[in-house]
Amino acid sequence: MDYKDQYESWVTNGYFDEETREALIAIKNDEEEIKDRFYRNLEFGTAGLRGKVGAGTNRMNKYIIRQATQGLADFIVEKGQDYMNRGVAIAYDVRHYSKEFAKEAALVLAGNGIKAYLFEDIRPTPELSYAVRRLKTAGGIVVTASHNPREYNGYKVYWEEGAQILSEIAAVVEKNIESIKDFTKIKILDEQMALDQGLLKILGREIDDEYVEKVKGLSLRDDINKGIKLVYTPLNGTGNIPVRRVLHERGFQNVWVVPEQEMPDPDFTTVGYPNPEDTKAFAYAEKLGKSLGAEMIFATDPDCDRVACMIQGKEGEYTALNGNQTGAVLIEYILSSLKEQGRLTGNDYIVKSIVTGDLGKAIAASYGVKTFETLTGFKNICGKVNEMEKRSDQSFIFGYEESIGYVAGTFVRDKDGVIASMLLCEAAAYYSSLGKSLLDVLEGLYEKHGFYMEKLISLTLEGIEGQKRIGRMMKEYRKSFPKKIGDMGLIQYIDYAEGISVDVINQKETTGNIPVSDVLRYFFKDGSWYAVRPSGTEPKIKIYIYTKGATKREAQEKIVIFEKTIMDLLHGVV
Repeated sequence: MDYKDQYESWVTNGYFDEETREALIAIKNDEEEIKDRFYRNLEFGTAGLRGKVGAGTNRMNKYIIRQATQGLADFIVEKGQDYMNRGVAIAYDVRHYSKEFAKEAALVLAGNGIKAYLFEDIRPTPELSYAVRRLKTAGGIVVTASHNPREYNGYKVYWEEGAQILSEIAAVVEKNIESIKDFTKIKILDEQMALDQGLLKILGREIDDEYVEKVKGLSLRDDINKGIKLVYTPLNGTGNIPVRRVLHERGFQNVWVVPEQEMPDPDFTTVGYPNPEDTKAFAYAEKLGKSLGAEMIFATDPDCDRVACMIQGKEGEYTALNGNQTGAVLIEYILSSLKEQGRLTGNDYIVKSIVTGDLGKAIAASYGVKTFETLTGFKNICGKVNEMEKRSDQSFIFGYEESIGYVAGTFVRDKDGVIASMLLCEAAAYYSSLGKSLLDVLEGLYEKHGFYMEKLISLTLEGIEGQKRIGRMMKEYRKSFPKKIGDMGLIQYIDYAEGISVDVINQKETTGNIPVSDVLRYFFKDGSWYAVRPSGTEPKIKIYIYTKGATKREAQEKIVIFEKTIMDLLHGVV
């Protein structure tokens, strides 16, 4: 069935409600819009679903939610009655239709005889991971589009260990979804019947209280400056209550919240693109911070699984720390504290993604702590923790990636903006008591371990043609990557899609133990490297450039050379 037939089916089929049909009739003369909405089914990958809200097969709507949940339900039913009884925990964020989508998912699960635990109101994504582990459910669902623009929503699936599903489960669920051609065959139960039959349970304060206590239990020090001035913005998302509660109960006395961004707002009116990686998201926080003389301002994204910060400099201006820098500072704070307390065991490890910088790895090595690398995404980072937990006596300390995601402890198996916010504020308060800012700490790490600089470049290419061009860029780069950049010669490259690692110097190719993903990495003799990959959740191709130099200036000059060489090649692909 082509996109025109799909469109006609949705317009004429009585299963779809009047609001949906009216929205589709309104675009009947817009061929490109019809095509974009129906040229494909919204793809279900290991990141679940993510797309613009609207009517159509390539959009987020209640029918696509029902279809995806039926695919998950079929998988759980195949696992047997025990998994059905254990059920699925469901959380949702502040976005348009998040609450409605979460309830649709719960009622489809109930319609299949699977118990659903639905949070009573918005909750941070990491609390869902905690709930899965605490309640010992078969899995979990979070309705969120994280930091995407307001037009988007999403649907992420977790499995029994509390981490997002990996490819082997996602592939089965996706196959189940694709087999559902008739929406009327989806099983769904009335809400009151689901409650009466015990197939729908509402979660409230009890899980919140336990989760907050667990977060506070990760605290490392009390000899800190609890009077440090901090400004926080939840960017109108789910972090407002849990982050403030944790900091209050930890005794922080001077935490101000940006009033315009305190309460839930699905339109993100004051920020537009609610991504704290983008310093423009800090405009309101920076203004408030300057008026108060705050030493640090920090922000969590709408589903509160990521956190970013800006630090007050000597002139009163704020400097943003990127994800690699924040990760490095947290690793130094955590490991130095554990060492001082005699709590490092010699079998400790951290986990980072393959596109995350190497400064954190160098810091960990200086404390005798191992670093493991995984594919991009916390499903892989926490998947590694799950794997290690089953087969070794090594102790997990910290996981992170360059895109401002961090986790500590073992009660959550996803990036956690609540945990990271507490540890970040604690680190800032501890170093403040020593007369240092986090900028001073970072500079000290550079002096000790080398100047690691980085730049992330994202090319956004929307729509069908954009996706095709991204594919052509990856194909062309595989064939025509530069063997030399400036005076730096290539010594190794890894093609994760092809599963090969090539020693350029010795002309030796090896295979095996290379996880499969559409990622290219190129390494140079001086310790610099870069990676190219398409985003798994956004219409972007991403370039990660990492350089190392004896001075900051040297490392930054290398970035300029790398960027020009790489981008000239990519822009040449039309």
